[in-house]
Amino acid sequence: MAKRLLFGFLASALLLSLASAQDQNENQDQNSQPDMAGMDMSSHGTANMNDMEGDGGAHAMHTMESRHMDMGPHMKMTALREPKSGDQKRAEQIVATARSVAEKYEDYHAALADGYKIFLPNVPQKQYHFTNHRYAFEAAFRFNPEHPTSLLYEKHGDDYKLIGVMYTARKNMSEDQLDKRIPLSMAQWHEHVNFCAPPQDKKNELWGPHARFGLAGSITTKEGCEAAGGKFLPVIFGWMVHVYPFEQKAEDIWAVDRGPNHNHVD
Repeated sequence: MAKRLLFGFLASALLLSLASAQDQNENQDQNSQPDMAGMDMSSHGTANMNDMEGDGGAHAMHTMESRHMDMGPHMKMTALREPKSGDQKRAEQIVATARSVAEKYEDYHAALADGYKIFLPNVPQKQYHFTNHRYAFEAAFRFNPEHPTSLLYEKHGDDYKLIGVMYTARKNMSEDQLDKRIPLSMAQWHEHVNFCAPPQDKKNELWGPHARFGLAGSITTKEGCEAAGGKFLPVIFGWMVHVYPFEQKAEDIWAVDRGPNHNHVD
């Protein structure tokens, strides 16, 4: 089941790479050029279905959760900018929309009915991503805060509690383009980078304090990865930003990482 869901998730992402291949002008105005986005995993250095299926996908999910705030060689984040006129109002409007979406999907069955699917449901996670492939594809062309790529849930027994939403953008989008979507004075987008997928006989080296491969591994360059027999992926999944719209403080609403002892505020 987990592999089938991951396959579908990555297949949707592959469609985004086909769309992004049509966009050759990064600097045109957002209103005159479709805003390409999403979980871009093309052959140009991002994860594909063979690389991320099974153990690799589970590893990436675990590591992304545990190392969000790590600005080491496997993590890239946008810089916080000085606020400019209109930023706060625009951010508040996005949060209000995200809250409205979240309220609609507080019952996770409603999310499933609207096409959201659980990513790796059988892998224990701090946050479960319910991903809508259609909205991920839409995000390849425009930003619609009413259609987050993923809904973020915490699991409590057999139930899921919605805590936030996630928006996505293509991996090669500039910070100026990301700022047009969500003000960078309020939010920090993040990418997971320098992923070395291990060969079959070295998958055990994805884990542990001396891991060599993956997002926690010591291998951080293409040359080092190829020398170890792996496949190097400069970026996996593209840009992401989380929004926790039920929180009260801006730093909690736009948090890159929610600590394990974070208390949800209704």
